[in-house]
Amino acid sequence: MAKKLWGGRFKKKIDKEFFEFQKSIQYDYKLAKYDIYHSMIHIIALKKAHIISANESERLYSALKGILEKIKNGTFKPSLYSEDIHTEIQNGVEKKIGSLALKLHTLRSRNDQIAFDERFYCKVEARNIENFLSAVISSLESLGNHYKKYSIIGYTHTQRAQRIYFKHYLQTFQFMLTRDKEKLSNFERSLVIYIGAGALKGTSLNRNYYNKAINDFLKFHPVLSKEVKFSENPLDNVSDRDFIIELLTILSTLQMHLSRLAEDFILYSTKEFNFFSLPEEFCTGSSLMPHKKNPDFLELIRGYTGRVYGNLIALLTTMKGLPLTYNRDMQLDKEPLFSSVDIIKEELKILPKFIKKIRLNEDTIEKSLQEGNLYATEIAEQYVRKGTPFKKAHDIVGKAIRQSEKKNPFFTAETLQEAARSLLEKEKQRNRVVHLSK
Repeated sequence: MAKKLWGGRFKKKIDKEFFEFQKSIQYDYKLAKYDIYHSMIHIIALKKAHIISANESERLYSALKGILEKIKNGTFKPSLYSEDIHTEIQNGVEKKIGSLALKLHTLRSRNDQIAFDERFYCKVEARNIENFLSAVISSLESLGNHYKKYSIIGYTHTQRAQRIYFKHYLQTFQFMLTRDKEKLSNFERSLVIYIGAGALKGTSLNRNYYNKAINDFLKFHPVLSKEVKFSENPLDNVSDRDFIIELLTILSTLQMHLSRLAEDFILYSTKEFNFFSLPEEFCTGSSLMPHKKNPDFLELIRGYTGRVYGNLIALLTTMKGLPLTYNRDMQLDKEPLFSSVDIIKEELKILPKFIKKIRLNEDTIEKSLQEGNLYATEIAEQYVRKGTPFKKAHDIVGKAIRQSEKKNPFFTAETLQEAARSLLEKEKQRNRVVHLSK
């Protein structure tokens, strides 16, 4: 079992099964980079407060920088015997420079570190998802432009409604995802990363030291967002997880939009519709039925929606009724967050490649567009422009549909128009007869 950041008050060793139950290194290692940033700012602040010397600060900083390089090049391998990522980094620094590492945690709490790390993670990942969304939106636009002259059937209540442009159909999803992108952008811009909260009430390492440390760090690490500030209300800072809930809410809405897209594309690729031909590279077959071409990628998007929704509900439930300030329950905020972010990113990585290879089955679509019902509204509107009240035009076309269906269920727009014209003419004759009789 690795060294811990606590324990002086305890006489007995921690139960091994409880240690395994309560540790978080198996998932919070994803925050390693951000935890290094926190430590780097912290030791600069300690130096400015004359708590550690310039030489000590330099040695600590160098050790942290070495670990950061491993994180960036993918060679960082956290020990599963560490309690959490904070302990893992502390132990890693101690391996490099010995007992000086014991000063790294001076006037600091993991409560402050994790709030900093998670805010930073959310900010960066919101920006990453924005970029992935841009690629998906672009792929939808590209597909729409490829078929810009083509129409398909639009539906309401899953019943055939009107002829619509395929490009406009795809733009609906573009608009949905653009709204999601704007929400992520607003979230990312407004999210402030706080430091200096201590366990809950701050420490003697005050605002001035941290502000100077932040400014110094930014000179050499522009990757760090300028929205890093000294904690205004440390109690709120360590107890707040609203920002994660907000991000998970945005991601849930985004996932819902992706699920709607998936459902449409699945439906339109079935033999019953046969409007879309889906790319084989993203489909699978059946182990029994040789003919099957299953839209597994789209089905998994639809299926993962439950997971993404569940992550939001899980965290809302965890936070409900928690007393101030930090509670260990809040350790369980990470897995829902990481899960939703990872799911969304993987889906968005694949979607542009998938969308660009979708093809319309033009003959099937053209044949379906011959159905007369699709043009009923336009026919009624023609009569309105000629002075017929809309209610009367609506009734005439409705009767014409009923009449046409009796003769041929697959009647055309021309047939419907002729039937409506005949009914309207008969009604005009009846009205003339009634008028003359009076």
